Amino acid sequence: MPGHDIIVIGTSAGGLKALGTILGALPTDMNAVIFIVQHLAADKPSILPQILADVGSLPASHPVDEELIQTGRVYVAPPDYHLLVNQGVMRVVRGPQENRFRPAIDALFRSAARAYGSRVVGVVLTGYLDDGTVGLQAVKKRGGVAIVQDPNEADYPSMAKSALRYVKVDYCLPLTEISNLLVQLSQEPVAEEEAYPVTEEIEVESKIAEQQMDTQEFLANVEAIGTRTTYTCPECNGSIWQIGTEEPLRFRCHIGHSFTANVFLSEQTQNIENALWSAVRAMEEKVTFSRQMAERMRNYNLASAVTKYEDHATNLDKEVSLIREMILNGFATKRTVAETEEDQPESL
Repeated sequence: MPGHDIIVIGTSAGGLKALGTILGALPTDMNAVIFIVQHLAADKPSILPQILADVGSLPASHPVDEELIQTGRVYVAPPDYHLLVNQGVMRVVRGPQENRFRPAIDALFRSAARAYGSRVVGVVLTGYLDDGTVGLQAVKKRGGVAIVQDPNEADYPSMAKSALRYVKVDYCLPLTEISNLLVQLSQEPVAEEEAYPVTEEIEVESKIAEQQMDTQEFLANVEAIGTRTTYTCPECNGSIWQIGTEEPLRFRCHIGHSFTANVFLSEQTQNIENALWSAVRAMEEKVTFSRQMAERMRNYNLASAVTKYEDHATNLDKEVSLIREMILNGFATKRTVAETEEDQPESL
């Protein structure tokens, strides 16, 4: 029987140090393969594999699409691409963002759970927000093992706390203990895969990440795992489905963008703010134009017209001030957890 030899690790803010601690303590003869998603800036090249290879004893690289999986290696998702796992091969694709991220931790974890079932170990480390929680749920549904960094020692504990809140985690450990556990688990026989079948939800969402379905297939499958809502996607303005009834509450659109409830609310708030700033811009243009018209009427000695345009500009100016105050004060005091813990991808 194989061991828990498919290890998927997800991290974000503070992740470089955490990854270095874990990989630096793994042996050269590690009989497992490690896949990593670290939230990275999409527009910058990454040297993260070189860094991880230098601090650890295992070779690390950014894989290419359809590359064969080799034991004893570390594979790191490249910037702006999802890293997905199939039987024996990897997919590196620019599928729809999940929780505003590409690469997304949930997409990697879900694909590994689908392909390798109980052989998978999911590890959630330091980071903002809640990417990784839904993916770790998929790992558990397929009989895999869930490990979370102790949030009390995490530089940014939000991801770990979210996983502990919504997933029946097997181990919550400090970083220095995770490496030994991974070695131990890789040598232990796993449960029979038949006892943990692939759920329809995992199957459909894995295909969405790979963009394997045409429009008709996509809509039919999303209808099967979700409930259509009256909301629209904050990314593309498409229709939104609520996926399942589990916590955390989450949504998908007909393109495939995915959001947990906190991130969805944050995106809605941002769109409202953007709309209000657009209104301010349009109104300020009208104020300027009204005053220009007032000046032109003054040149023609049309006093009543001057008064009309100046009054209109003055009243509009007051309305602009009210909207500005709403943006600057109202949004600053009513932020959600997701909005106050904005996760900025690192450049590595």
